[in-house]
Amino acid sequence: MTAPETTTAAVPRAAALALGDDALVLSHRLGEWAGHAPVLEEEVALANIALDLLGQARVLLSLAGDEDDLAYLREERAFTNLQLVEQPNGDFAHTIARQLYFSTYQYLLYAELAVGDGPFAPLAAKAVKEVAYHRDHAEQWTLRLGDGTDVSHDRMQRACETLWRFTGEMFAPVAGLDADRQGMESTWAEAVGDVLRRATLTVPEGPRSGAWAAGAGRQGLHTESFGRMLAEMQHLHRSHPGASW
Repeated sequence: MTAPETTTAAVPRAAALALGDDALVLSHRLGEWAGHAPVLEEEVALANIALDLLGQARVLLSLAGDEDDLAYLREERAFTNLQLVEQPNGDFAHTIARQLYFSTYQYLLYAELAVGDGPFAPLAAKAVKEVAYHRDHAEQWTLRLGDGTDVSHDRMQRACETLWRFTGEMFAPVAGLDADRQGMESTWAEAVGDVLRRATLTVPEGPRSGAWAAGAGRQGLHTESFGRMLAEMQHLHRSHPGASW
């Protein structure tokens, strides 16, 4: 993905960082499947989704500053990604549940941002086509696992329930990001619920917001696994400062 025709001054920096961090962190998580995916075809699919997200991250972070410095030199508390995207891959069902939740949200967000002449419209108009594939890929696997064997059904159900509490944060306000959060959340819940029911899965009933829900990534508070992931992602760049290929 190439940079959209917009100026840094016209883009709300906090929003560019939040969306860029979401894409960067999830791209890295999906990249961890390289060499470990269940089948070769899925190895390629996950790698392609990771590359799509990395392209989005590069565009968004470049709108907020130097993309390499923002990716490799910031400390953990400076990242404002959703806690959902930083969750470990777990088994394949966890990866698919995470992708279903996030790509459904991202598709709705980019579809809305693509309309009009807002600062993120050029990026969103291109990215929404990629995200449509990400969402479809996650949906098809959810159906396949949920309505498959007893083992795949149980694992998919457990994954959906485990990650459910991280989904409310997606609809919290972000400074400089003009979107109908309430409308998006309602549409998201309906869309995800429809997929889960068609997959013979039960829609989780746990809280998605409030005191018992997770979600402070936008404020720079992250889960324990994120620090380890960040150390791995930044290791080479920090070990050889100023180096170039």
